[in-house]
Amino acid sequence: MHRRIPRRDFLNGMAVTAGALAAMQLPGLTGQAAAAPASHGGGTPEAYPPALTGLRGSQPGSFETAHEVRDGTFKPGRTVPTGEKYDLVVVGGGISGLAAAWFYREAHGRHARILVLDNHDDFGGHARRNEFTVRGRKLIGYGGTQSLDGPATYSPEAIGLIKQLGIDTQKFYKAYDEGFEDRWGLGSATFFDSATFGADKLVKGTPYGDPAAFAAQTPLSEAGRADLVRLFSDTADPMPGLGDAEKKAALVKMSYEAYLRDVLRIGPEVRKLLQRGTHGLWGVGIDAVSALDCWPTWQPGFAGLNLEPTPYPGLGKSPRHALESEEPYIFHFPDGNASVARLLVRGLVPGAIRGWTMEDIVTARADYGLLDRPANRVRIRLGATVTHVAHDGPVRRPRGVEVTYARAGRTYSVRADSVVMACWNTMVPYLVPELPADQKAGLQYGVKVPLVYTNVVLHNWRAFTKLGIGGARTPGMFWDGFDLDFPVSLGDYRFSRDPSEPIVVHVSKAPTKPGLGLPARTQHKAGRGELYRTTFETYERELRDMLARALGGGGFDPARDIAAITVNRWPHGYAYEYSSLWDPIGPDEEMPFGIGRRTYGRIAIANADSQGFAYTDAAIDQAYRAVHSLPRR
Repeated sequence: MHRRIPRRDFLNGMAVTAGALAAMQLPGLTGQAAAAPASHGGGTPEAYPPALTGLRGSQPGSFETAHEVRDGTFKPGRTVPTGEKYDLVVVGGGISGLAAAWFYREAHGRHARILVLDNHDDFGGHARRNEFTVRGRKLIGYGGTQSLDGPATYSPEAIGLIKQLGIDTQKFYKAYDEGFEDRWGLGSATFFDSATFGADKLVKGTPYGDPAAFAAQTPLSEAGRADLVRLFSDTADPMPGLGDAEKKAALVKMSYEAYLRDVLRIGPEVRKLLQRGTHGLWGVGIDAVSALDCWPTWQPGFAGLNLEPTPYPGLGKSPRHALESEEPYIFHFPDGNASVARLLVRGLVPGAIRGWTMEDIVTARADYGLLDRPANRVRIRLGATVTHVAHDGPVRRPRGVEVTYARAGRTYSVRADSVVMACWNTMVPYLVPELPADQKAGLQYGVKVPLVYTNVVLHNWRAFTKLGIGGARTPGMFWDGFDLDFPVSLGDYRFSRDPSEPIVVHVSKAPTKPGLGLPARTQHKAGRGELYRTTFETYERELRDMLARALGGGGFDPARDIAAITVNRWPHGYAYEYSSLWDPIGPDEEMPFGIGRRTYGRIAIANADSQGFAYTDAAIDQAYRAVHSLPRR
């Protein structure tokens, strides 16, 4: 663990100028430097953001201007009019923004001129692709938006777009190797660390099958082990005398932690063990998620309640994958939903990504130099942070909309008939100051969930097979846990077939402030600050420490076995999902996000934020709604 890390050229959380981003070179790894293009003709052909390692996601250089706009310190200098006029300008190049461009062209014809502006050096927003080349082999990982969750429940508009892009979800049944873990004898595990639980110990399995056997292996006290067994095996009704509706009415107003503590009388050791079990869905722990929200998500302690499998009317958005969809969780491209974004770009910008199918999109290389050519009907301009959007003339009958953006140290303006704001909703009031006060308040109510998705490339995965695990939860450590990547082979891309081959390991973290009774929005703000303060060196050191301790029994050596690391930092990650513990719950149009998404003149609002639902279909649905809410000229 204390051997020298052989590279010092990673981005350490410092601001860098456009064009200074460089690939992180590791032994056995090839990469390219990324330079933000300075002209309006597009990026340079050699700039290839997916291959960059080190600190990515909202990397230095992508957010500073937006923060200055928010803080009122941005000094635009002289704005240079580009002379460009578009039918539509889309602010935000994530899936919602790209889908808005798609739906607008579909509604107005292929001759419509559209410009997509994004502050990052890559398109797709949180649907981020990470590429690695190790010992001549290409590996691909997802750096953000992970999978198509329950496509059978998608709206006609969302599933219609998925099909238009050429995605046949039935093909994932063959592409996803559902027998991978069984074939290699890999199971679940929990790593108990000494600082939290008194001893370092990797415990294989889960408490669901045989709670007593699992508990016996843990370093918990006798009382803690007894609590664990009781929690996973007791079928007595902890709320006797109450009907289904009465139980749900109580559960919806108490946190899962309070349910465990006050209703089930579970002690602090087991509550600490379960604290992060809700991070993957909500980005906060059990102290900030209602007990009723946890009921359909396989959290323990509800067996005796015998609740009816229908959502409580006051619950709001229940986890759809648990309540509504019986589909397996297999609809995953090797780069997650970055392939959805890439298919959108392929259809919007001819020639930018060659090919025709959902199979060949996986290994196709995007030509970033073709995204912003003047000849394109749809142009995608990266590294462009929008700073101001305003109607030209009265809102009811404007002459158009002017959009100002900063890029490579200069400020430019373009004009459009209409604008779709597909960026983070909390930024919209700063960019469109003419909005009504109640709409601004609605847009700023939700606080996006901070997340870190890290891809670690290993030279081999022998340690996993020796230990018989596919990953582990680490409830007391810096990181929340780690897993071997999804076993998906699609087109020419082949998942690792043998433990001697390189593989991607996915590591995640949702920074929170548990134990203080803080609402989720407050925890998200605190977590965001933590992400900005944490350096790449800290992420790497904590990563090496976790893997070395958890996998050490299998012979893992971080200095020898790690080939590359890409940390995808998302201070503004998941869309904020409303909670019955803290937030108003009612019809969508009366919720803050419903008020915030109202179309204002020729400016419409999209993004998953506008639905309060952190899923790809929400981003698509809101793009469709925004485009079709714009007045026709």
